[in-house]
Amino acid sequence: MSHSPIRKDKTCLNCRHVVEQKFCPNCGQENTDSRKTFHHLFIHFFEDLTHYENAFWKTIKNLLFKPSTLTKEYLSGKRLSYLAPVRLYIFISFITFLLIAMFPNKVTENLTKSEKEITSNLVKQDKDEKVKNSNDDKNYFESKTMKQVNKNYFHLKTMKEIDYIQKYGKESEKLSDFQYWVYEKAVHVTEHNTKKQIIEKFIESFIHNIPKILFIIMPFFAFFLWIFHSKKKWYYFDHGIFTLHYFSFLLLIFLLLFITTRVIGLFGENGPLTFVGNIINFVGIVWMSYYFYPAHHRFYGESRIVSFVKSFILFFINFFFILFLLTFYVLYIFINLH
Repeated sequence: MSHSPIRKDKTCLNCRHVVEQKFCPNCGQENTDSRKTFHHLFIHFFEDLTHYENAFWKTIKNLLFKPSTLTKEYLSGKRLSYLAPVRLYIFISFITFLLIAMFPNKVTENLTKSEKEITSNLVKQDKDEKVKNSNDDKNYFESKTMKQVNKNYFHLKTMKEIDYIQKYGKESEKLSDFQYWVYEKAVHVTEHNTKKQIIEKFIESFIHNIPKILFIIMPFFAFFLWIFHSKKKWYYFDHGIFTLHYFSFLLLIFLLLFITTRVIGLFGENGPLTFVGNIINFVGIVWMSYYFYPAHHRFYGESRIVSFVKSFILFFINFFFILFLLTFYVLYIFINLH
């Protein structure tokens, strides 16, 4: 708490409200001298930092190990002791996706190796058919290799073949207008990108847009909670706070597992810590799967059987909704690759 002298002027510098005591009853600002020494600035900074750290670690502890505690505390009015739900979610979301973007993806690393092996084998085969030193032959090798690699990966017909089927093929083999449009996009993408490039672009776009997807999902998640509970006892706002804390928990567990996997990976894929990492991942995934039930039971105060049934139903409703949404999003990303 600041030890600065109280101003003689009883008018709040922030909102111009009359201040009878030390703090303004309208905005909460302390009515002390605004011009402070470096000593006061240092002490104020240290106090704010300590308060933030205490609130942060207390929030994280409750979020991880005491399902629904943060939501109940927030809705009961105890808010200064914890990070606000929106701030908590944004902070965890920012750190999570920043670290994911900073570290290379193992999928693309493995694809690079396999693609190099396939390409080298195809080039060796072509070397027996064409002259090595010709620039035209070099372009021929690269073009043919690219097509053979993509053909090996995707097994797609050319648009000439599709057009022939559309014109002369059986009715059962023909594509609808929408299917033809999607297929045309797929062929365009695979002809101009290797499998590694497609997955790299997809991962980059997915990571860039996943926060937007989660923001779209959360209101629906809260809406499903609203449907299954008393409208008189619970407002949509209450379900929204519960949802923010629950999604913050999921992101935090994902972040911790991601960091653990990366740190253990520094000691080698088959190192002595790999077994420990597998156990940590298993425990984390089990806790993520189970967490919703105790959080739901403690927050809504229903019997264990009712909470279990509702949790089970809500899990599958949200699972299929998220799967439906992600399917269309994946399709959208794929057809918009260049």
